[in-house]
Amino acid sequence: MSKTIHTPGLVHVDDHGQSSATFTVEPLHTGYGMTLGNSLRRVLLSSIAGAAVTSFRVEGATHEFTTLPGVKEDVVDITLNLKGIRFRVFGDEPQTLRVTKNGKGNVTAKDIETNADVEIVNPEHVIATIDEAKSKFVMDIVVETGRGYRTVEEGGARKASDMIAVDAVFSPVMRVRYKVENTRVGQMTDLDKLLITIDTDGSMTPRDAFEEAAAILVNQYTALAGQTRLEPSAPLGTKSAEGAEEDDDTPELMTSIEDLNLSARTTNALINNDIHTLKDLFSLSDAELRDLKGFGSKALDEVKEKLAELEL
Repeated sequence: MSKTIHTPGLVHVDDHGQSSATFTVEPLHTGYGMTLGNSLRRVLLSSIAGAAVTSFRVEGATHEFTTLPGVKEDVVDITLNLKGIRFRVFGDEPQTLRVTKNGKGNVTAKDIETNADVEIVNPEHVIATIDEAKSKFVMDIVVETGRGYRTVEEGGARKASDMIAVDAVFSPVMRVRYKVENTRVGQMTDLDKLLITIDTDGSMTPRDAFEEAAAILVNQYTALAGQTRLEPSAPLGTKSAEGAEEDDDTPELMTSIEDLNLSARTTNALINNDIHTLKDLFSLSDAELRDLKGFGSKALDEVKEKLAELEL
């Protein structure tokens, strides 16, 4: 086992859509895949900032256990529907918004009269259903920002007696899954690769959630480290500037790519991108190699296997 805990890298992001992505982090020190995966997952699910409805009032309803004339749902059902509306709020102050709907049909999130500080992510979300053509639905909702989950008791009592408080789910992260696989760099075969998949509600991108969770952990651990600081080590597979100077004259680094007996497609892809020697190859990270024109993950795996076979 290496005595140095090397710094990993975010080598690949696989976007499954606007609200789902898988992040690949490697190479990680032995056992660190589970350590980072579990800590990131807990922070992602509990501590990412978001917005939610925290209270509301409906004309004609004095408490949450009542029905409204001409409306299919009772106030309890309306409360549950309000929890499903997702917001982007550009500010820290609570926002009071009005919902107005006349006539028969569905009352949806797009009927909410927003302002410059509030954006609705899922405007087609149904709040209530009006059954009678002459009925009118009027409601005021309060939207606040926060982190995680907040109960009615934690939110405190509202000053207005006719406001109905709601348990608020602020977190924009819906689900987080991770798995740890084995990976290798050169002759080191006991390293970890972390794959973490993040699904959000659309109010935040998975990348923003991933980076915010990492930043939260950095701040927490920095506070505990006191004055102790460690110089970050170079990621595995890269050379320090001093080491690079020492290796400039190493004969192995001047080996031609064509002498590695790679497949014709991989060899041509490297040469077409001005990579002619092992020195040129080692100057690029895995992510940079994967982004080369005509060079993909399969070619990268082939190169890694060949280098491992040659013990380079």
